[in-house]
Amino acid sequence: MKIEPRTLKGFRDFLPKEARKRAYVLNTLKKVFESYGFEPLETPVLEYEDILLGKYGDEGDKLMYRFEDNGKRRVAMRYDQTVPLARVVAQYANDLPLPFKRYQIQNVYRADNTQKGRYREFLQVDIDTVGSYSPLADAETIRMAIRSMLELGFTEFKLFINDRNIFEDMPKDYVSRIDKINNITDELEQDKAMRKLLGEIPEKYLYRFRTALKAKEPTPRISEIMDLLDPITRQYVVFIPNIARGLDYYTGMIFEIEVKGYRAGSVAGGGRYDNLIGRFTRQEIPAVGFSLGFDRIIEAMEQLNLFDNKDLGGPKILVTNSGADVAEELRKKGIDAELYVDNKELDKQLRYADKKSIPYVLIAGDKLQLKNMQSGETREGTLEELAKDL
Repeated sequence: MKIEPRTLKGFRDFLPKEARKRAYVLNTLKKVFESYGFEPLETPVLEYEDILLGKYGDEGDKLMYRFEDNGKRRVAMRYDQTVPLARVVAQYANDLPLPFKRYQIQNVYRADNTQKGRYREFLQVDIDTVGSYSPLADAETIRMAIRSMLELGFTEFKLFINDRNIFEDMPKDYVSRIDKINNITDELEQDKAMRKLLGEIPEKYLYRFRTALKAKEPTPRISEIMDLLDPITRQYVVFIPNIARGLDYYTGMIFEIEVKGYRAGSVAGGGRYDNLIGRFTRQEIPAVGFSLGFDRIIEAMEQLNLFDNKDLGGPKILVTNSGADVAEELRKKGIDAELYVDNKELDKQLRYADKKSIPYVLIAGDKLQLKNMQSGETREGTLEELAKDL
């Protein structure tokens, strides 16, 4: 029986052209993170269900992939990387220096309704500092988030910042839903949206939300953090009281980054969460961090043509099938060279290079010829001479 080749809804393949874009972005981000002293961490796809359950609110629990494995254990697939981080810090408390600065780049899984920019398997890029209450840690998180955006080529974006404490003592279910009106500024429209989202909300909470959303100045903590930012970073930061962030575990500073012209939503977000790791330990361990929406970053970069003129890697030259030794010599010189391994005529080898957008072809025979695939120009020379052109 013939099996139809297909992928599950919300899951994707990435062919080389797209995979190279992703690798470029990841390499750029890793350089930024490591320049700040952050180190890589990896955790398993599967966790015990009780590790993840109840940490993200009702919506998170509904969207989590949970099942019983062959050993009759209740397990769940990684929903984000913050809760696994909390588990790691608690589990390896004696081995990790505090503050513990880590970045984590792995896939996460959510049984979500698929739409543009939203998938069921997607790569998440997380950066966190664990073990410090200092506003300097918050400021460094913001600096690193903005530096990441600038290194990727973004210039028109804003980091919107707020303090989750302005919603303190309000029902968490209300707070997570109120985040959906963060672009509404008119008071009457806000009231309508709140009543629609929250249903029969008690008047006392409605009043509290109204008061919070009218704030003109940041809280003292947010002001302190913003004062620690350098002028270049500061110009991208805007206080806005409408942001709440949907996850339950935030306790202080929260922020989201939006790119001008990209309408699928924020491309990054994060904040302080001082109580989450304490659920796994006997003491409170503070933490602050952010997550980049990797797929949205890619889409926004494509939309704004930020991949144009970028070196995305790949072979710079195709060596024809009679030049295996020549290809090896080029590699020794640090030049990425692909050897055409099939026994085909030259025209087909040239078409292959053109289809793969390989800029040069080295035709190996009695003499060496270097063909520029863009201009069509061909020149002869020794391997040393032609290698200099590359």
